[in-house]
Amino acid sequence: MWDGQDVSRAGGAGTVAGAIGVLVVDDDFRVARVHRAYVERVDSFRVVGIAGSGEQALSAVEALRPDLLLLDLYLPDVFGLDVIPRLRTAGHDCDVMVVSAAREADAVRGAVRHGVVDYLLKPFDFEDLRGRLERYAVQRGLLRDTVVRGQADVDRVLAAAAMPVPTVPSGSRRLPKGMSAETAGLVERRLREAEGSLSASECARLTGVSRVSARRYLEYFHAVGAAEVSLRYGATGRPERRYRFVGAGAGRGVVSRGGRA
Repeated sequence: MWDGQDVSRAGGAGTVAGAIGVLVVDDDFRVARVHRAYVERVDSFRVVGIAGSGEQALSAVEALRPDLLLLDLYLPDVFGLDVIPRLRTAGHDCDVMVVSAAREADAVRGAVRHGVVDYLLKPFDFEDLRGRLERYAVQRGLLRDTVVRGQADVDRVLAAAAMPVPTVPSGSRRLPKGMSAETAGLVERRLREAEGSLSASECARLTGVSRVSARRYLEYFHAVGAAEVSLRYGATGRPERRYRFVGAGAGRGVVSRGGRA
Protein backbone atom coordinates (compact mmCIF):
# COMPACT_ATOMS: atom_id res chain seq x y z
CA MET A 1 0.00 0.00 0.00
CA TRP A 2 1.26 3.45 -0.91
CA ASP A 3 2.50 5.29 2.19
CA GLY A 4 1.46 8.68 0.77
CA GLN A 5 4.43 10.61 2.14
CA ASP A 6 5.03 12.66 -1.01
CA VAL A 7 2.83 14.21 -3.61
CA SER A 8 3.65 12.60 -6.95
CA ARG A 9 4.23 15.35 -9.47
CA ALA A 10 3.68 14.73 -13.16
CA GLY A 11 4.83 18.00 -14.69
CA GLY A 12 3.59 21.52 -14.10
CA ALA A 13 0.22 22.82 -15.19
CA GLY A 14 1.91 24.85 -17.87
CA THR A 15 3.70 21.86 -19.39
CA VAL A 16 1.40 21.78 -22.42
CA ALA A 17 0.03 25.05 -23.71
CA GLY A 18 -3.75 25.21 -23.38
CA ALA A 19 -4.01 21.86 -21.58
CA ILE A 20 -6.41 21.41 -18.67
CA GLY A 21 -4.31 20.50 -15.65
CA VAL A 22 -5.69 17.65 -13.51
CA LEU A 23 -4.76 16.58 -9.98
CA VAL A 24 -5.68 12.95 -9.21
CA VAL A 25 -6.59 12.42 -5.53
CA ASP A 26 -6.86 8.77 -4.44
CA ASP A 27 -5.36 6.87 -1.52
CA ASP A 28 -4.73 3.74 -3.61
CA PHE A 29 -1.64 4.41 -5.73
CA ARG A 30 -2.60 1.68 -8.21
CA VAL A 31 -6.02 3.19 -8.82
CA ALA A 32 -4.46 6.66 -9.03
CA ARG A 33 -2.07 5.46 -11.73
CA VAL A 34 -4.92 3.96 -13.74
CA HIS A 35 -6.88 7.21 -13.52
CA ARG A 36 -3.80 9.18 -14.49
CA ALA A 37 -3.35 6.96 -17.57
CA TYR A 38 -7.01 7.47 -18.50
CA VAL A 39 -6.75 11.26 -18.23
CA GLU A 40 -3.55 11.38 -20.28
CA ARG A 41 -5.38 9.65 -23.16
CA VAL A 42 -7.93 12.46 -23.48
CA ASP A 43 -7.12 15.37 -25.77
CA SER A 44 -6.37 18.67 -24.01
CA PHE A 45 -5.96 17.11 -20.54
CA ARG A 46 -2.69 16.59 -18.64
CA VAL A 47 -2.16 15.22 -15.13
CA VAL A 48 -0.04 17.63 -13.11
CA GLY A 49 0.18 15.50 -9.95
CA ILE A 50 -1.18 12.71 -7.75
CA ALA A 51 -2.12 13.05 -4.07
CA GLY A 52 -3.01 10.27 -1.62
CA SER A 53 -4.78 12.19 1.15
CA GLY A 54 -6.77 15.32 1.83
CA GLU A 55 -3.78 17.16 3.25
CA GLN A 56 -1.66 16.19 0.28
CA ALA A 57 -4.40 17.41 -2.05
CA LEU A 58 -4.46 20.82 -0.36
CA SER A 59 -0.67 21.12 -0.59
CA ALA A 60 -0.66 19.96 -4.20
CA VAL A 61 -3.31 22.48 -5.25
CA GLU A 62 -1.25 25.25 -3.66
CA ALA A 63 1.91 24.12 -5.46
CA LEU A 64 0.58 22.92 -8.82
CA ARG A 65 -2.54 25.07 -9.39
CA PRO A 66 -4.57 22.46 -11.28
CA ASP A 67 -7.74 23.33 -13.16
CA LEU A 68 -9.58 20.17 -12.09
CA LEU A 69 -9.43 17.68 -9.20
CA LEU A 70 -10.44 14.06 -9.67
CA LEU A 71 -11.39 13.57 -6.03
CA ASP A 72 -11.97 10.29 -4.23
CA LEU A 73 -14.14 10.59 -1.11
CA TYR A 74 -12.69 7.78 1.02
CA LEU A 75 -9.36 9.33 1.97
CA PRO A 76 -7.25 8.22 4.96
CA ASP A 77 -7.35 11.53 6.83
CA VAL A 78 -10.59 13.33 5.88
CA PHE A 79 -13.77 12.73 3.96
CA GLY A 80 -13.13 13.96 0.42
CA LEU A 81 -15.93 16.52 0.37
CA ASP A 82 -14.38 18.25 3.38
CA VAL A 83 -11.43 19.20 1.18
CA ILE A 84 -13.58 21.45 -1.00
CA PRO A 85 -14.50 24.19 1.53
CA ARG A 86 -10.87 24.29 2.66
CA LEU A 87 -9.81 24.89 -0.94
CA ARG A 88 -12.30 27.73 -1.27
CA THR A 89 -11.23 29.29 2.03
CA ALA A 90 -7.65 29.25 0.75
CA GLY A 91 -8.77 31.07 -2.40
CA HIS A 92 -8.51 28.21 -4.89
CA ASP A 93 -11.24 28.05 -7.54
CA CYS A 94 -10.27 24.79 -9.24
CA ASP A 95 -13.16 22.59 -10.30
CA VAL A 96 -13.84 19.23 -8.64
CA MET A 97 -15.07 15.98 -10.18
CA VAL A 98 -15.85 13.25 -7.65
CA VAL A 99 -14.67 9.75 -8.60
CA SER A 100 -15.67 7.44 -5.77
CA ALA A 101 -17.35 4.21 -4.73
CA ALA A 102 -19.53 6.23 -2.32
CA ARG A 103 -23.14 5.49 -3.28
CA GLU A 104 -24.83 7.01 -0.25
CA ALA A 105 -27.45 9.61 -1.07
CA ASP A 106 -25.96 11.95 1.53
CA ALA A 107 -22.62 11.86 -0.29
CA VAL A 108 -24.24 12.67 -3.61
CA ARG A 109 -26.32 15.49 -2.10
CA GLY A 110 -23.24 16.84 -0.35
CA ALA A 111 -21.30 16.82 -3.59
CA VAL A 112 -24.04 18.78 -5.32
CA ARG A 113 -24.11 21.33 -2.49
CA HIS A 114 -20.35 21.76 -2.82
CA GLY A 115 -20.68 22.50 -6.52
CA VAL A 116 -18.85 19.53 -8.05
CA VAL A 117 -18.92 19.42 -11.83
CA ASP A 118 -19.62 15.67 -12.00
CA TYR A 119 -19.89 12.51 -9.88
CA LEU A 120 -18.59 9.25 -11.34
CA LEU A 121 -19.02 5.97 -9.45
CA LYS A 122 -16.20 3.47 -9.22
CA PRO A 123 -15.47 1.15 -10.82
CA PHE A 124 -15.56 2.80 -14.24
CA ASP A 125 -13.72 2.35 -17.52
CA PHE A 126 -11.90 4.76 -19.78
CA GLU A 127 -14.93 5.59 -21.92
CA ASP A 128 -16.97 6.56 -18.85
CA LEU A 129 -14.33 9.06 -17.73
CA ARG A 130 -13.52 10.31 -21.21
CA GLY A 131 -17.11 11.33 -21.87
CA ARG A 132 -17.28 13.33 -18.67
CA LEU A 133 -13.92 15.01 -19.23
CA GLU A 134 -14.91 16.00 -22.75
CA ARG A 135 -18.21 17.41 -21.51
CA TYR A 136 -16.34 19.34 -18.81
CA ALA A 137 -13.97 20.79 -21.42
CA VAL A 138 -16.92 22.08 -23.45
CA GLN A 139 -18.62 23.60 -20.40
CA ARG A 140 -15.38 25.18 -19.23
CA GLY A 141 -14.79 26.72 -22.63
CA LEU A 142 -18.28 28.19 -22.71
CA LEU A 143 -17.93 29.68 -19.24
CA ARG A 144 -14.53 31.14 -20.09
CA ASP A 145 -15.54 32.67 -23.42
CA THR A 146 -19.10 33.79 -22.71
CA VAL A 147 -19.93 37.48 -22.87
CA VAL A 148 -23.26 38.12 -21.15
CA ARG A 149 -25.29 40.64 -23.11
CA GLY A 150 -28.67 39.42 -22.00
CA GLN A 151 -30.77 36.56 -20.65
CA ALA A 152 -30.16 34.42 -23.75
CA ASP A 153 -26.44 34.30 -22.97
CA VAL A 154 -27.14 33.30 -19.36
CA ASP A 155 -29.57 30.59 -20.51
CA ARG A 156 -27.00 29.20 -22.95
CA VAL A 157 -24.37 28.81 -20.23
CA LEU A 158 -26.83 27.19 -17.82
CA ALA A 159 -28.03 24.80 -20.52
CA ALA A 160 -24.44 23.76 -21.23
CA ALA A 161 -23.87 23.13 -17.52
CA ALA A 162 -26.84 20.76 -17.50
CA MET A 163 -25.85 19.01 -20.73
CA PRO A 164 -26.05 15.23 -20.26
CA VAL A 165 -23.30 12.82 -21.19
CA PRO A 166 -24.12 11.78 -24.77
CA THR A 167 -25.85 8.42 -25.07
CA VAL A 168 -26.07 6.26 -28.13
CA PRO A 169 -29.05 4.19 -29.30
CA SER A 170 -28.56 0.45 -29.54
CA GLY A 171 -28.19 -1.01 -32.99
CA SER A 172 -26.72 2.20 -34.36
CA ARG A 173 -23.61 2.57 -36.48
CA ARG A 174 -20.33 1.20 -35.13
CA LEU A 175 -17.42 3.64 -34.89
CA PRO A 176 -13.92 2.82 -36.14
CA LYS A 177 -11.44 1.68 -33.51
CA GLY A 178 -9.95 4.55 -31.53
CA MET A 179 -13.02 6.80 -31.80
CA SER A 180 -15.39 7.33 -28.87
CA ALA A 181 -19.17 7.56 -28.85
CA GLU A 182 -19.03 10.56 -26.50
CA THR A 183 -16.78 12.62 -28.77
CA ALA A 184 -18.82 11.63 -31.82
CA GLY A 185 -21.94 12.83 -29.99
CA LEU A 186 -20.35 16.19 -29.18
CA VAL A 187 -19.17 16.73 -32.76
CA GLU A 188 -22.53 15.70 -34.21
CA ARG A 189 -24.34 18.08 -31.86
CA ARG A 190 -22.19 21.01 -32.96
CA LEU A 191 -22.71 20.11 -36.60
CA ARG A 192 -26.47 20.01 -36.10
CA GLU A 193 -26.50 23.35 -34.27
CA ALA A 194 -24.21 25.17 -36.71
CA GLU A 195 -25.69 27.84 -38.92
CA GLY A 196 -24.22 26.76 -42.21
CA SER A 197 -20.94 24.85 -42.12
CA LEU A 198 -18.03 24.29 -39.73
CA SER A 199 -14.30 23.96 -40.28
CA ALA A 200 -12.25 21.52 -38.19
CA SER A 201 -10.75 24.46 -36.27
CA GLU A 202 -14.19 25.89 -35.47
CA CYS A 203 -15.46 22.48 -34.41
CA ALA A 204 -12.43 21.98 -32.15
CA ARG A 205 -13.08 25.31 -30.44
CA LEU A 206 -16.76 24.50 -29.89
CA THR A 207 -16.20 20.97 -28.58
CA GLY A 208 -12.96 21.36 -26.65
CA VAL A 209 -11.16 18.57 -28.53
CA SER A 210 -8.03 19.02 -30.63
CA ARG A 211 -8.24 20.15 -34.25
CA VAL A 212 -6.82 16.81 -35.41
CA SER A 213 -9.51 14.88 -33.51
CA ALA A 214 -12.27 17.20 -34.71
CA ARG A 215 -11.23 16.68 -38.31
CA ARG A 216 -11.12 12.91 -37.88
CA TYR A 217 -14.70 12.82 -36.61
CA LEU A 218 -15.90 15.27 -39.25
CA GLU A 219 -14.33 13.14 -41.98
CA TYR A 220 -16.03 10.09 -40.49
CA PHE A 221 -19.42 11.79 -40.68
CA HIS A 222 -18.67 12.73 -44.27
CA ALA A 223 -17.70 9.13 -45.09
CA VAL A 224 -20.97 7.72 -43.73
CA GLY A 225 -23.12 10.37 -45.42
CA ALA A 226 -24.00 12.43 -42.35
CA ALA A 227 -22.11 15.52 -43.50
CA GLU A 228 -21.21 17.12 -46.79
CA VAL A 229 -17.93 18.88 -47.52
CA SER A 230 -17.31 22.12 -49.36
CA LEU A 231 -14.06 23.96 -50.01
CA ARG A 232 -13.46 27.59 -49.12
CA TYR A 233 -10.57 29.21 -50.95
CA GLY A 234 -8.60 31.95 -49.23
CA ALA A 235 -6.05 34.38 -50.56
CA THR A 236 -3.16 31.96 -50.02
CA GLY A 237 -2.53 28.40 -48.98
CA ARG A 238 -4.65 25.27 -49.21
CA PRO A 239 -8.45 25.51 -49.40
CA GLU A 240 -10.32 25.07 -46.12
CA ARG A 241 -12.59 22.05 -45.83
CA ARG A 242 -15.97 22.91 -44.33
CA TYR A 243 -18.59 20.44 -43.11
CA ARG A 244 -22.37 20.72 -43.03
CA PHE A 245 -24.72 18.25 -41.35
CA VAL A 246 -27.18 16.68 -43.79
CA GLY A 247 -28.98 14.24 -41.46
CA ALA A 248 -28.36 11.03 -43.38
CA GLY A 249 -26.23 8.00 -42.48
CA ALA A 250 -24.94 8.45 -38.94
CA GLY A 251 -27.60 11.02 -38.22
CA ARG A 252 -30.14 8.24 -37.71
CA GLY A 253 -28.09 6.80 -34.87
CA VAL A 254 -24.56 7.97 -34.82
CA VAL A 255 -22.51 5.21 -33.28
CA SER A 256 -22.60 2.18 -31.06
CA ARG A 257 -20.67 1.37 -27.92
CA GLY A 258 -19.02 -1.42 -29.86
CA GLY A 259 -16.72 1.15 -31.44
CA ARG A 260 -14.71 1.85 -28.31
CA ALA A 261 -10.98 2.20 -28.37
